[in-house]
Amino acid sequence: MASRVLESELFGFDVEFAYSEHWIGYSLLGLRLIMGWSFFYAGITKVIDPNWSVRGFLLYGIPEGNPFVSMWTTMANDWAWLLTPLNQVGLTLIGLALILGLFVRLSAFWGAVMMLFYWMASYPFENSFLIDYHMVYVFILFGLGAFGTGRILGVDAWLEKQELVQKNPRLRLFLG
Repeated sequence: MASRVLESELFGFDVEFAYSEHWIGYSLLGLRLIMGWSFFYAGITKVIDPNWSVRGFLLYGIPEGNPFVSMWTTMANDWAWLLTPLNQVGLTLIGLALILGLFVRLSAFWGAVMMLFYWMASYPFENSFLIDYHMVYVFILFGLGAFGTGRILGVDAWLEKQELVQKNPRLRLFLG
């Protein structure tokens, strides 16, 4: 079992720690698949329900005391026609991308953006002052993208070897 040392600078401090190469691969793959399934399931259940709309949550699911209540009400009344399919398809495609390891950085970014909106809509939180599970998802997604987990038994590993990506290395920003 190989072990490596990660050296970095965080907030002006030098950081160094050892980790197991063997187990980090399993844990990152597991996190990617679990997050992928969570997004896919949340999306596909909304896609197959012909009565689902963002209006229900935005009008009746926002906690009392939310500082953005007027924004959510406007979104529910004026933008539900757009936000409903974006939410359904976005969750589903982000989930599929994470499961397949396809465009992981891009999908992790947009998944984190969605979770930030859900986090804002869920405030004030029942069991916490500032952090709820949406913020945990944001940081898991950040980690999945930062580690390039699409390269771990994912389509991104294959894509990065293709001529198009080899000739256009900036495309790697979306992969991994």
